[in-house]
Amino acid sequence: MDPDSLFSLLTIILMVILGTYFSATETAFSALNRIRIKNMAENGSKRAALVLRLHDKFDSLLSTLLIGNNLVTMAAATISALLFIRYFGEELGPPLSTLTLTVIVVFFGDITPKSLAKESPEKYALACAPLLLFFMKLLAPANWLFGKWKLFLGKIIKPSGDDRMTEDELYSIVEEAQNDGVINADGKQLMENAIEFNERKAIDILTPRIDVIGISEDSSDEEIMQTFLEAKFSRLPVYRDSIDNIVGVVHMRDFFIYHQKKNSPLQGIFFAPLFVAPTTKVSDLFKLLQTKKSHFAVVADEYGGTAGIVTMEDILEELVGDIWDESDEVIVEFAHLGGNRHKVMCSAYLKDMFVYFGMPDTEVESASVSGWIMDKLGKVPQEGDTFIFEKLNVTVQKTEHRRALECIITVEEEPQPPQE
Repeated sequence: MDPDSLFSLLTIILMVILGTYFSATETAFSALNRIRIKNMAENGSKRAALVLRLHDKFDSLLSTLLIGNNLVTMAAATISALLFIRYFGEELGPPLSTLTLTVIVVFFGDITPKSLAKESPEKYALACAPLLLFFMKLLAPANWLFGKWKLFLGKIIKPSGDDRMTEDELYSIVEEAQNDGVINADGKQLMENAIEFNERKAIDILTPRIDVIGISEDSSDEEIMQTFLEAKFSRLPVYRDSIDNIVGVVHMRDFFIYHQKKNSPLQGIFFAPLFVAPTTKVSDLFKLLQTKKSHFAVVADEYGGTAGIVTMEDILEELVGDIWDESDEVIVEFAHLGGNRHKVMCSAYLKDMFVYFGMPDTEVESASVSGWIMDKLGKVPQEGDTFIFEKLNVTVQKTEHRRALECIITVEEEPQPPQE
């Protein structure tokens, strides 16, 4: 092979190597985990810091890689055509050059580097960053031109939609993290609870008025002591005339200290209750309780009465699940009775019930199973009432104070298609 042909061949090999570099770098910077790179940079990695700076200029980065890849591909194609024409003539040279270079570029310069870079994008990005910085400076005029062109197109073609990450996308990320083994099932549940946390409102987690245990401000010491012992709560609301008029909150510790000393009036150990609206977000309520150094909030209804109460423990349970004390009676919200029959506590969240039965989350106004049953029946539920919802046959088993406490749900079998 003469020196000119050897030089042409070496140039083609160099162009293919550069094309491999540009393809691998494009894939690496598109697929890298920015959070992982950021942690590496914060731990002192200068190369990771460079990768972050380049990634922040992604438009310039991408145009540099595309320009470079196209230049080396066209250069390799031109030199290859001249080389093949020299050895195979003008008739066979061009098609043989096109076929040979296409196979080489597609396999070695495109598929292989992109596949490898996708497996370890951070590793490749760290290795490619210094040379990429050189090419970005070299092609800075072209990048500036394409940047202006993009601004011009942006004025003509208005972008549609919101680029912010949606809640569904967050759920997908958590799902992928579990599938990749980064988090376990408990971690996945905790992260999903955290995503939902900001959407929850006080009315969704309150203890309803009918279940609130309180004491009258006119109660005797013995009555208050008996209520504390029976309720087993550390704090109780104090009401005047009715539970709709809560005037204070008393702590068990303060009451027993008062009961021993009795050197001040009973009203002196009450502290003012915190009132919030039913639509108050749980995240805002959590911050409010922290600011007020309180563990107890009264949720007022639209008429100024009491809709229910929310405690700090209720809020924490939204994140970590049920918290049981040593003396608590563990409540199983969903119990399999055998076959296709299940017992469901009507205080459970309706969304949790749909998840338990593997059903899609239906848009309904009720937050609890009890409210859903009343809505479906169209009346105050009574024991023995029944209705069918999709594949669920619901029967009210136990009621109290005009609401359902327990129900039995039978899952109807899906009809089988007729066999041909």
